[in-house]
Amino acid sequence: MTSFQHTVTEEQEKMRLDKLLTQINPDCSRSQVQSWITKELVTVNNDVVKANYTCHLGDVVSWALPEVQPLNVVAENIPLEIIYEDSDLLVINKTKGMVVHPSAGHQGGTLVNALLYHCKDLSGINGVERPGIVHRIDKDTSGLLVVAKNDYAHVHLSQQLSSKEIKRKYEALVHGEIPHETGMIDAPIGRDPKDRQKMGVVDGGKPAITHFSVIKSYPDYTHVECQLETGRTHQIRVHMRYIEYPIVGDPKYGPRKTLEANGQALHAKALGFTHPVKKEWMEFEVSPPASFQELLAYIEKLY
Repeated sequence: MTSFQHTVTEEQEKMRLDKLLTQINPDCSRSQVQSWITKELVTVNNDVVKANYTCHLGDVVSWALPEVQPLNVVAENIPLEIIYEDSDLLVINKTKGMVVHPSAGHQGGTLVNALLYHCKDLSGINGVERPGIVHRIDKDTSGLLVVAKNDYAHVHLSQQLSSKEIKRKYEALVHGEIPHETGMIDAPIGRDPKDRQKMGVVDGGKPAITHFSVIKSYPDYTHVECQLETGRTHQIRVHMRYIEYPIVGDPKYGPRKTLEANGQALHAKALGFTHPVKKEWMEFEVSPPASFQELLAYIEKLY
């Protein structure tokens, strides 16, 4: 088993243990973390405690990750655009239309299937269906993802996500002309009570903050850059809809009448993080795919 330690900070004091571990490992569910605690894989100051243990300043939380189960996901020879790779991680430019990990409706053709063909080893923290996956972007969102090759790298990258140290910038094309140059959307996100397959801005949702700036505006559209402070499911898509500037082509949150975009016009353009082993700041940027740039060219011609 791979072991990790974390010392409780002042901000984390009085937090439930299971909530703290979920915060430190943001891609692990609360139920996953609770199963570690039930199996006595987690200790606080070397003592076995329950999931509802209240953390105190200076508590040393130790946890050992379960052994990785045999993988039942098939490796597939799918081309990947690898922006950077070393023995600890990869940075991938995911193509529009590729699902990140297998699910009931997508057993093959995913990023994970491609990664398994390319890599002999991937971190096992997220279980057999999502090896190496530190964070996700939606199927029809293109752009940058970091993938962990070992559990040490995965935990450190997840901690950077939790503490908002990872830089993530996106480009989007939205409906409507935004009248100001910059803005911040601070609105909690949770399951839409009217449609459980959607997310929405809801009371009691998880805190979510998106910063945006206008790249160029047109009479009916705006080309924007968005920077995530948090990383909730569908965050940018939900937030832009909430302020009434939905993303062009978004089949879930956008208007029915939209430009032909084959999915939302959203691209993860920039990614920055501290390398978990080298301790060096690394930053990457990729241009939007041709389909996104063709949309921009079309709008330029309209006006």
